[in-house]
Amino acid sequence: MDLTGMIQNSEEQAEKQRLSKEEYAALKKQEREETWMQIDGQAQAVFQDGESLKKFLDFMAGQYNMPKVPNLLLLYAQNPEVQLVKSFDEWKKDRRSVRTGVHGYTYIINTEYEKDGEIRSGYAISKGYDITQTKGRPLEEQPQRDIHTLLEAVLKNQNIRLQIADNLPDKIQAQYIPNQRTVYVRNGMPEVVTFHAVNRELACAALDQHDGNYARNKVHAQAYCATYVLGKRYGVDVSGFDLGKVAGLQEQGQKDPQELRAFLNDVRTAAYGIRGHIERNLREPEQEFVTEELFSVGEGAKKQLGKEKKGKDQTER
Repeated sequence: MDLTGMIQNSEEQAEKQRLSKEEYAALKKQEREETWMQIDGQAQAVFQDGESLKKFLDFMAGQYNMPKVPNLLLLYAQNPEVQLVKSFDEWKKDRRSVRTGVHGYTYIINTEYEKDGEIRSGYAISKGYDITQTKGRPLEEQPQRDIHTLLEAVLKNQNIRLQIADNLPDKIQAQYIPNQRTVYVRNGMPEVVTFHAVNRELACAALDQHDGNYARNKVHAQAYCATYVLGKRYGVDVSGFDLGKVAGLQEQGQKDPQELRAFLNDVRTAAYGIRGHIERNLREPEQEFVTEELFSVGEGAKKQLGKEKKGKDQTER
């Protein structure tokens, strides 16, 4: 009987027992260095051209959960078809079991360890498993939403002020003004254009640190990519996007990998933040009054006033 789907990291534990403490530490250090080299190499590959960037953003849009950028890059390099990867323990908590004999994906997991009497956070290189490698109930299909419903979900209960502006300069569809923390939107545009324009400006707002250093030219490319991710996620037409110019700004991936990862992290922060807002509004519980019949509360037995006889020790209140 193969127990690999029931016991986590059995091979790693056996290897740890064979090596001395120093040898095992050196091995794990090498593993971390190789993993980060792979992440950095993939970050550069993503920006080679517009098509490469498009494919990666499609991958980001298709994730059911919201992985951090290092894991997005790692998973994309290993299998661009995965959609929901979690660690062994996370799947166990979700009451799903890893299928026998499957090989997981290199994956960074958060860890906690004790040092100097304090609990600290860290990370470890481990294995993650896609949902297709597990057994359990299938994921619920995400219903396709019409553009009007999506727009309502974007606009509702925003923490950024939204205002219609009919006097915007030509060719400006919408714009975030940082000192007013307001997004001004041109009225009367097609719904698809409005969806993209509002999301782009909300992405700019999400990247405003409110420290007085906001500059549109430092975030507009990231906001543009985040807008593409949202459009792709919800099935809105994205044929009008030109991602080649974004790749050009990043020198076709020749910039420092850490700078490229920081760019992608901004895209992730903005896109997944707006996505979370949309999802909350799409699944908002019903707000209408509903007649309750099955579990209505009865009035109980009625007492006749003045007829109750007081006991000897009962006092007036």
